[in-house]
Amino acid sequence: MLAHVDLDAFYASVEELDNPELRGRPIIVGGLAGRGVVSACSYAARAFGVRSAMPIFMARKLCPQAIFLPVRMARYKELSLEVMRILAGFSPMVEQISIDEAFLDLRGTYHMWHGSPHNAANALKQAIKEETGLNCSVGVAPLRFLAKIASERSKPNGLLLVDDMDEFLASIDLKEISGVGKHTLACLHELGLKRLIDIKELNPQFLQKRLGKHGLSLWSLAHGQDPRGVETEREIKSISHELTFNHDLQDTEIICSHLMKLCQKVARRLRSHSRCAGTFTLKLKFPDFTQKTYARTLPLPTDQTLEIFTCMQSLLPPKCNLRLLGVAASCLSQPGQANLFHAQKLHSLYNAEDELYKRFGSRAVTRAVTLLADKHKEY
Repeated sequence: MLAHVDLDAFYASVEELDNPELRGRPIIVGGLAGRGVVSACSYAARAFGVRSAMPIFMARKLCPQAIFLPVRMARYKELSLEVMRILAGFSPMVEQISIDEAFLDLRGTYHMWHGSPHNAANALKQAIKEETGLNCSVGVAPLRFLAKIASERSKPNGLLLVDDMDEFLASIDLKEISGVGKHTLACLHELGLKRLIDIKELNPQFLQKRLGKHGLSLWSLAHGQDPRGVETEREIKSISHELTFNHDLQDTEIICSHLMKLCQKVARRLRSHSRCAGTFTLKLKFPDFTQKTYARTLPLPTDQTLEIFTCMQSLLPPKCNLRLLGVAASCLSQPGQANLFHAQKLHSLYNAEDELYKRFGSRAVTRAVTLLADKHKEY
C-alpha cells in the first residue's frame, strides 16, 4: 500500500499555529502588493470562493474581512522539514513532491501496526499533529494515483483507505486525476468522457491519436495500472523562475534588467544542482492575460548566466507590453567534458559569485544591468 500525505491549508495553518487568535478566521497568505496572488488560504476563506493562485485584488473583493498575511517561507520550510522527518520514521521510502505533501511506501511496516495500513496511516496523522500541531489528510491505496485522489477526497483532516480498487476506480471523475488540465478535460468531454471508467473500453491507439502519450496513460489508469512507485530520489527535469509586474511594463531596458535577474536565478540553481541545460524557454504574459512562449536549444548545454541571458534576450520581441516575464531551463544534463572546456574561462568567476551569494545573499554581488530592475522594483 502507498500513502499520500497532504498538509491541510499549510501556509494558513502555520499562521494559525503561530498565532492562535487567527484560528477559525478567514486567512489569506500571498503577495499583498499590486498584482500579488494568493499562495494559500484557510478553509474559512475558501468558503467565500477564494482559491490559490487567485489575484489578491479578487480575493479582497470576495472576502474583504479576511486577514491578509505575507508569505513566511523560512517558517514554512522549517515545519515542512519536521514533517518529513516524522514521515521518515514511518517508512524508509518517502518521496516529497512539494513543501506540503509526500508519498510513502508502507509495505514492510505493517508489522508495527498489527498488519493494518489504516492503523499505520492513523498513527502517522497523530504523530504529525502531536509533534507539529498541524493537521493532514491521508489517502492509502494500492496505486499511486489512487492514494493522491483518496487524500484529496478526505480533506480536511481525514483518512481514506481504498480497500476495493474496482469500486473506487468506477467512482473517479476525470477532473480528479493529476495532470488532466482544462484543455485535456475539454477534449475528453468532447468525446463524451467524464469518468475514468468511460475510457476503459476505448481503443488505446485512438486515445493516443487524440491525446498523445497522455491518452495511453489514462487508458492504463482506467485499467488499474500505475507502475509508478515511491521514488526517494527525484530527478530534476526543469528549472524556472518568473515574476508578475505590479504595472504593465513597456520599457525594454527595464524588461531586460528583470530578464537578467531571472537568468541569474536560473543559472545559479543549475549550478547548485550540478546541471547544465540545453533548452531555454522565454515566457511572456500580456495585459489581456494571453501568453506566448519562445524556446531555443543551444549547441552545447550551459549553466552560464550570460549565455542564458543572451539566448533569452534574442527571443524577446523588440516592443512588447508585459504583465509577466519568465525563464525556464530544460533538457538537463550533467556537465560533460565539452561543457567544462566551453566554460573554463568563466568557471572560477561563477564559483566565486555563488559562494558570495550563499554567504551574503543576492545583493552581495550582481551585474550592473540588474540595478535598473532594483530601481523600478516590481515584485
